[in-house]
Amino acid sequence: MYKFGKITIICVGNLKEDYLRQAQGEFVKRLTPYGKLNIIEVAQDDNPAKEAGRILQKLSPNSYKIAMAIGGKSPSSEEFAKDMSKLAVSGHSHLEFIIGGSVGLADEVLNICNLRLSLSNMTFTHQMARIILLEQVYRTCRILNNEPYHK
Repeated sequence: MYKFGKITIICVGNLKEDYLRQAQGEFVKRLTPYGKLNIIEVAQDDNPAKEAGRILQKLSPNSYKIAMAIGGKSPSSEEFAKDMSKLAVSGHSHLEFIIGGSVGLADEVLNICNLRLSLSNMTFTHQMARIILLEQVYRTCRILNNEPYHK
């Protein structure tokens, strides 16, 4: 059975709407059998340097860092699943996804990331991006375990 070691999602801002908190809770519950998931929220700021400082303080030194960024790699769900599997096989047991706020991620955060990933060419709020990312991680687990849900 495919299981990820640890996934941390570092997000700027918090989920304000109940429906978003409920969606996050549902995906956290669904992901529990597949590995350890941690969601860290840092305070939002109009100053990208301040946000960057808060994000950098939360990053683990030995993790594989993935910035959610405009212009990043935009794989299909199947390709994302293959990429996640390859990372696990190559010894990357702790993945950290970083979702910036409305001003995006500062260069000092982007430059230390191993990968830049985009959910779509469309623009989503950082709150929605968090839910979509959680759903795609769950979909990945289902794909890699040949479990129903994906289609």
